[in-house]
Amino acid sequence: MSRPATGGPAQRSAGERRAPARGRRALTSAGALTLVAMSATACSGEAARLGMPEPISEQGERVLTLWQGSWVAALATGAIVWGLIIWAVLFHRKRSDELPPQVRYNLPIEMLYTAVPFVIIAVLFYFTARDETYLEKTTANPAVVVDVTAFQWSWQFDYPQHNVSVIGSPAAPDENPGNKPVLVVPTGQTVRFNLHARDVIHSFWVPALLYKKDVMPGYNNKFEVKLTKTGTYEGRCAELCGVDHSRMLFQLKVVTPAEFQQFIDSKKAAGGTQ
Repeated sequence: MSRPATGGPAQRSAGERRAPARGRRALTSAGALTLVAMSATACSGEAARLGMPEPISEQGERVLTLWQGSWVAALATGAIVWGLIIWAVLFHRKRSDELPPQVRYNLPIEMLYTAVPFVIIAVLFYFTARDETYLEKTTANPAVVVDVTAFQWSWQFDYPQHNVSVIGSPAAPDENPGNKPVLVVPTGQTVRFNLHARDVIHSFWVPALLYKKDVMPGYNNKFEVKLTKTGTYEGRCAELCGVDHSRMLFQLKVVTPAEFQQFIDSKKAAGGTQ
C-alpha cells in the first residue's frame, strides 16, 4: 500500500497558518527590543537633549523643545514607515505567480499619501516659524545692553549704559587662555547683544545659548536672551575669518544681579576698561 504524498493541502495550509504566527512573534520581539533601547537611553539627561548642550536661557529652552519635537516627529514617521516595510516583508513573502491586487487610481489612498506629508510639513513649519519669531523678538527697554564688536582676532564688549568696556586680544587656545575677554551678564534680566564687525564677517557663538548670530561689517545684528543659570561658558567665532580664526575666543560669565553690579562698579573704579 502506497503512502500518501507529503506536502498535501492539509499540511500546506497548516504551514501557511504557522508562517503568520512566526511573523507576528518576530514583529512583537523587534518592537519590545526597540522600546527597551529607547527607555534605556532616555534615562540620561544627555540622551534626552539629543546631543544639544544644556540650555542656560529661556530662549535656549525653546530651541531645545523644538529640537526634541522634531526628533519625536522624525522617529514616529520612521517607525510607521519601517513598521509597514517589516509587515509587508513578513506577511506578504509567499511566492505566487498571481498578480497582487493593484491600487492604481485608488483615490482615497492617493489622497492619504498626499495629505499626510503635507500635514507633517505644515506642523513642523508652524512650530519653527513660531519659535523663530520668539527668538528674534526684541524689547523696547532691555535691562542690560552689550555692544559686541568683533575684529581680527578677538572681541570687545562695551556696556554703554555704564561706560564700561572689556577689550580682548588674540589668545592661543592652549597657550594663554587668560587673555580671553570675559563677557559678564546677569541672570533673570533681559540682555540685548548688539553685534558689529570692524573688518570681515564673524559669528558670535556660545554653544550653551543654543544660538549663534553673524557679525557683519556695515550691518548691525542684535538679539536678546534672559539667562537662567549662572556659570562660565565658552564662546568663539563660528565663521572662518582669517589665519587666526581659531584664536578668536571669549568666555560668557553669567552671574547674579548683585555680582553683575559689583563687576560694573569694579570696572568703573579701574577706569572703565579692561
